[in-house]
Amino acid sequence: MTLTIIELPQVGESVTEGVISKWLVQPGAKVRKFDPLLEVMTDKVNMEVPSPFTGTLIKTLAEEGDTVPMGQPIAEMDVEGEVPATPAVTTAAATASEPTARVASFEFVDSVRSVGPTGSGEGGHGRPDALQDAALATPAKLSPLVKRLVGQHCVDASLLTGTGVGGRVTKEDVLRFVEESKQRAALPAAADAAALPVVAEATGTIFALTPLRKTIAQHLERSAHEIPAAWTMFETDVTGLVAYRDAQRDAFALEAGVPLTYLPFTAYAVAQALMANPLLNGRWTETGIALHEHVNLGLAVSTDAGLIVPVIHNADMLGVGDLALRAHALIAAAREGKLKLKDVQGGTFTLNNTGALGSVVSAPIINHPQAAIVTTEAIIKRPVVVGGDAIAARSMMNLCMTFDHRVCDGAEAGKFLADIKARLEAIGEDSSLL
Repeated sequence: MTLTIIELPQVGESVTEGVISKWLVQPGAKVRKFDPLLEVMTDKVNMEVPSPFTGTLIKTLAEEGDTVPMGQPIAEMDVEGEVPATPAVTTAAATASEPTARVASFEFVDSVRSVGPTGSGEGGHGRPDALQDAALATPAKLSPLVKRLVGQHCVDASLLTGTGVGGRVTKEDVLRFVEESKQRAALPAAADAAALPVVAEATGTIFALTPLRKTIAQHLERSAHEIPAAWTMFETDVTGLVAYRDAQRDAFALEAGVPLTYLPFTAYAVAQALMANPLLNGRWTETGIALHEHVNLGLAVSTDAGLIVPVIHNADMLGVGDLALRAHALIAAAREGKLKLKDVQGGTFTLNNTGALGSVVSAPIINHPQAAIVTTEAIIKRPVVVGGDAIAARSMMNLCMTFDHRVCDGAEAGKFLADIKARLEAIGEDSSLL
């Protein structure tokens, strides 16, 4: 046995700390290499950290709910056999009465559940955040298939009733529980609220904060405190876009196998407008405004697990059809818990479709450290003056933007939003975008 100190692993250059959501192994318990050791929440992902070794967990050095810098010791483990002498394992100071201790850092290689800091997106089932953070049952009690399903659907395995031999949980048990959960999510909000953990106080009832909610709150507070934000809105006539999309959607769905929504059109307009207005695709630094060569477009998506912002990399190099395919794949992966770490890293700008929720005006908080965020609102038919004095029914959509006033002034922000507006209004039945 070798006494080894386990450190919180690095998961990306921009991730500096994580919140210990839950220890999945308790001190004194044996754990095998690559078995889940603990759950960690960062501002980018909610992940299970695997054990780097086979051995016995001796002591945890960080409590659930603690915020821990990446690379900081989080546990002590008695490792079976010799610890490999690699650059990731170094000898630490040891007392005369204890065996030599080693420090183990390890790379995170498993799949992750992603979280995002801003907006909502194209729907979602609205499952309470508290359920997303529920502890899984002991992995040994679940078959690999069932364990994978439990992880994909973020199910609290302790709530499952097994109908298999000896009371084992089956695939059908998990799928039935997921379906019943969706049905419960459709009940009035009061019924959902009753399922959340609460803390009773003399002055009323307080909903308990989950690590996910704390992480999102910290990210939004940082954005609100550090960024002097300004807001603007443009009305946009998307009558031509509506007609073009209606004319193309059946053929596109048949050929591409994915639905043709309005999202890829707005994503295309935003990406091209960012290339023409590079300040908005930058970020503030103390030495100057850092501009990005390409547009990595974040899409704010609401899922059962929480708020997620997957990223379409190099969106400026993609057409509407490719953007539709990429967006559909990322949104599906987000809702199924199948996103990889690279899918939520490197975003340079965020687009949020709050109109899917029925919103007509919104003031989003900037996804720190980006320079701005744009929302597309609900498309509503209303009377508009056209051609001088004539009045006609037109499909109108509001474009809303919050921007970092350090990066640009109202003139540059207005020019950028006007660029998006012009690109959307130029789309008509005779366009060739797919």
